[in-house]
Amino acid sequence: MPPARVSTVVLDAPDAHELARFYRRLLGYVVRAEEPHWVLIGPPPGSEGVALAFETEPDYVRPVWPTRRPGDQQMMLHLDVEVDDLAAETSRAVEAGATLAAYQPQDDVRVLFDPAGHPFCLWTEAGR
Repeated sequence: MPPARVSTVVLDAPDAHELARFYRRLLGYVVRAEEPHWVLIGPPPGSEGVALAFETEPDYVRPVWPTRRPGDQQMMLHLDVEVDDLAAETSRAVEAGATLAAYQPQDDVRVLFDPAGHPFCLWTEAGR
């Protein structure tokens, strides 16, 4: 086993529970732990995937992508979510509460924003 490994990605949000609900719908994850200002979700037992945690940050500022002006809150990271059917999963993500980004840099990737404004990408192996 390596000396260290990433176990969880944590995203700040104005409401941790609201953002956790969105990613549960998007990914089919289940709640693993929950506190008033923090939620941990992950794949159902027996499934693979990276756990996600959400922490309420009262002073949260939505990132701007792509960055337009110096001083904009920059995107610090984004999640890449592999899908089989890009069009269908993009529609499903929007129905779950995501917003499609106006700028789409690649044909085999869709950039979306979660309800807290974090960019994430849906992508398909078909184009790679």
